[in-house]
Amino acid sequence: MLRLTMLGSRNVFLVGPMGSGKTAVGRQLARHLRAPFFDSDAEIERDTGVDIPYIFECEGEPGFRDREAAVIDALTCREGIVLATGGGAVLRPENRRHLAERGCVVYLETSVAQQAGRVGRSCQRPLLRNVDPVRKLEQLMAERAPLYREIADLIVGTDGRSVRVVADDILRELRSREPLSQP
Repeated sequence: MLRLTMLGSRNVFLVGPMGSGKTAVGRQLARHLRAPFFDSDAEIERDTGVDIPYIFECEGEPGFRDREAAVIDALTCREGIVLATGGGAVLRPENRRHLAERGCVVYLETSVAQQAGRVGRSCQRPLLRNVDPVRKLEQLMAERAPLYREIADLIVGTDGRSVRVVADDILRELRSREPLSQP
């Protein structure tokens, strides 16, 4: 079994749009790598004691993004973790810098159609409330996809693929990057 600490990169960070499978794939990767798993949104909820929609309601998106930046900074300073970020984590330059400099960034690429099928009617997604979900997802993808690509060390498609298959693809790529042992 591969251990994350054996790899050239000390952390694996998953980025991508909502509904791309970051949390599920991250958990699977962490099990295989025997590494701690963190989800930045779950950490924000744990720290505040309230859910993300409530934070958006009370503080707006800027307040949430401030909290997100602090959590990403703290988590990316750890060693040997797997981190699933929120879909908008890449919006702030400091988040992109921390992610790119402190680990291997994996972009889970998915289509808007796949996203809509997974999260289109979710009341837990503040950015999709009271809007046409497909239009909003298209807008977010146009804005964010270049930012995901900017920091990605690896891009893995998730459309129509199981969590296990996506995680196996990532593990295979991480193994191929494993440093050669010294004689």
